[in-house]
Amino acid sequence: MSKLKIEGVTKVFGKNTSQALKMVGNGKSKEEILKETQATVGVYDVSFSVEEGEIFVIMGLSGSGKSTLIRLLNRLIQPTIGNIFIDGENITKMNKKGLQSVRREKMSMVFQNFALFPHRTILKNAEYGLEVRGISKEERRLKAEKALQNAGLLSYKDQYPSQLSGGMQQRVGLARALANNTEIILMDEAFSALDPLIRKEMQDELLELQASLQKTIVFITHDLNEALRIGDRIVIMKDGKIMQIGTGEEILTNPANEYVRTFLEDVDRSKVITAEHAMIRPITIQVDHEGPKVALQRMREEKVSVLLTLDRARKYIGYITANDALRLSQAGEKSIQSIIRTDMPTVEPSTVIQDLLPIISDSPTPIAVVDEGKLRGILIRGVVLEALASEKNGGESHE
Repeated sequence: MSKLKIEGVTKVFGKNTSQALKMVGNGKSKEEILKETQATVGVYDVSFSVEEGEIFVIMGLSGSGKSTLIRLLNRLIQPTIGNIFIDGENITKMNKKGLQSVRREKMSMVFQNFALFPHRTILKNAEYGLEVRGISKEERRLKAEKALQNAGLLSYKDQYPSQLSGGMQQRVGLARALANNTEIILMDEAFSALDPLIRKEMQDELLELQASLQKTIVFITHDLNEALRIGDRIVIMKDGKIMQIGTGEEILTNPANEYVRTFLEDVDRSKVITAEHAMIRPITIQVDHEGPKVALQRMREEKVSVLLTLDRARKYIGYITANDALRLSQAGEKSIQSIIRTDMPTVEPSTVIQDLLPIISDSPTPIAVVDEGKLRGILIRGVVLEALASEKNGGESHE
């Protein structure tokens, strides 16, 4: 069961909602609907699910509906039609008391403008959500201090927001959300007000915290590079509608339409495309029962001069060369164990091409792509460069 599920959610602001909904269904634009009905379509027929422990990014330009959507998720805005489920429970049907409980215990929110209380210390700000929930003074202090420690701010606990930089204030906002220990964190343009260097540091910090805490995070941004950097999956919105949902790599390699394709034009693919995307099928040999003659035969068939070696469990060991296999064959040897080389670089499937380029340019051998000890593929310099070039040219090789 998904942690968060949205089914057919639509939000129309203003009067004449029925007429506006009908016009949207007939393909009319937001501008046409506004002109004829004086109603604004914020979100239209949005459906998706968010899995537990996922960073789910909702992105789009100004007016795309992303900020409206995140406020629908905790019912700061009431949907016109549609359903929103948390752990299978429909919060659109909840009364005020039930909704208040969900906001206090199930989800917390981090805002773009930090939303800190200027008259409260950093510790008291971090405690605030716990205080509202009626947690005892000592328990909330301990929880808040732990959250501040995770955010690297414990030594500032007695200072006030005005004494901290923008980046540090945003970390306090994040610590406050973590102190509440809610399962879902909503982050609305949380890093947008920060300068680029601090913003990148906050992205790194969020990813580090997520690795250990495994919260379910819905993150709103207008910055595609930020979305690609932190998102497990990404939604791209336009005029209140979803244009595409997928992983960063799925969206980059197979844009759903011309709008998404245009949206992606300025992305640096080398920072997103991964080894898994660029790798090719490896030619292998098993060291336990295949010898030099089999190796030479396979090299002739496949027209290669190197074979990657696997053990009986198909775990990666290293590689052998044609010259070494020929020498053993001529000597009458039956095993290739003595000629296995282990100097081939290895990378994980998720390694981005930007990080691969210096490795592959300096290596006299290809690169093995290994996942938990098992060989997934092999990277060759020309194929990596070709994959990067094809992405820069709009992904023609994937059409």
